[in-house]
Amino acid sequence: MNRYLPLGIFAVIAVFLGIGLFLDPREVPSPLIDKPAPAFSLPQLHEPAKTISRDDMKGKVWLLNVWASWCVACREEHPVLVEFARTKTVPIIGLNYKDERQDGLRWLAQFGDPYLLSAYDNDGRTGIDFGVYGVPETFVIDKNGVIRYKRIGVVTPAILREQILPLVRQLNGNA
Repeated sequence: MNRYLPLGIFAVIAVFLGIGLFLDPREVPSPLIDKPAPAFSLPQLHEPAKTISRDDMKGKVWLLNVWASWCVACREEHPVLVEFARTKTVPIIGLNYKDERQDGLRWLAQFGDPYLLSAYDNDGRTGIDFGVYGVPETFVIDKNGVIRYKRIGVVTPAILREQILPLVRQLNGNA
């Protein structure tokens, strides 16, 4: 056995680990990009007797924002979404993820409600179908129900202006 083999293996592993240190985990490509959004039908947060499904949004470009009252980063992102919702540029659907209904309602009452409506995903199954592993996460979904963009982490004004808005305009034919 070559006595330099362990050293070579160590060097290769060290290089890969070193590269990994400089990657942004929010830039993880989603396998769902350019694929149909997972089908779902969930009760609405505000009106549990009513549901919202993916198919209710067919024919519209829309944002799905995954949030929770217990999410610290959601609190940072929320004012950006509230301000953006006032422009009525695109419908924003909330996905209240692994939360208590009353906590979610109280949070929206306290901080404002940017959502056309919020789906209530108490057990997190729909979030899992979308590949959510942390909140907040935001998706841009086209008129055919295909996911065109996924943001892991906080949507900032710059991300909204430089990434999400141009894509929404393009998908609406206003590029």
